[in-house]
Amino acid sequence: MFILLRGFILSLAIGMLSFTAAAEEASKEQSKSLDEQIQDIKTETLSIGTQMRLLEEKLLYPTSTQVALYVSLDSAVKYRFDSIEIQLDGDLVAQNVYTVRELEALKKGGVQRIYTGNSTVGDHGLKVLIRGKAKDGSDVRETESFKFSKDEGPRVLEIHLVDSDAHRITFRDW
Repeated sequence: MFILLRGFILSLAIGMLSFTAAAEEASKEQSKSLDEQIQDIKTETLSIGTQMRLLEEKLLYPTSTQVALYVSLDSAVKYRFDSIEIQLDGDLVAQNVYTVRELEALKKGGVQRIYTGNSTVGDHGLKVLIRGKAKDGSDVRETESFKFSKDEGPRVLEIHLVDSDAHRITFRDW
């Protein structure tokens, strides 16, 4: 009788272990499936966020009235460029103090979109002020004014900073 009872308990224990192993495996599959679902939801949320940002930009800045300003830096610039202020038709529309990482990106050919806004059809004035330091430690402060004409459709302009005796700020139409 004791041997029979011992065999019954042993088989019961083996059955419980196999049930636990099966439950553990099912739990791992559910958890893996849950992780995949969470990743899918994250991906979908990021996609929706991108779509919403693009839609917001189209609504706020319709292409018929849009003006976009970009800043680029010539890789051979010998002065340390620190900050920029931009006025459009006398109103301050953008300003930025540059970090070391931003300057490195600009020196490597990066372009920064510094302003996107709405503007009416017609002639407009753009005033750009840059500040920085020369190699000898003296302050660099230069202001340039530009005129441009806005037609129907978007207008994209680039403020290109160079190291020239004549001008440090140039203006390009994209």
